[in-house]
Amino acid sequence: MKSQKHNEGELKKVTVNIEVKVAQDLELMSKNTGMPVDDIVTIALKRFRSSHSDYLKQTPAVE
Repeated sequence: MKSQKHNEGELKKVTVNIEVKVAQDLELMSKNTGMPVDDIVTIALKRFRSSHSDYLKQTPAVE
């Protein structure tokens, strides 16, 4: 997975406020894996997006 390209194409800067512990964990994960924080966040958000396609209104509504 580390060898895969996760953050390609046109990029857009996004600024967010997150818990200090989450930010610290991202930095530690980056240090331990050699992966940039940007790539780790992109992977996490892509996984979240695939699990919550309903947030994008791309799945049929459940009644």
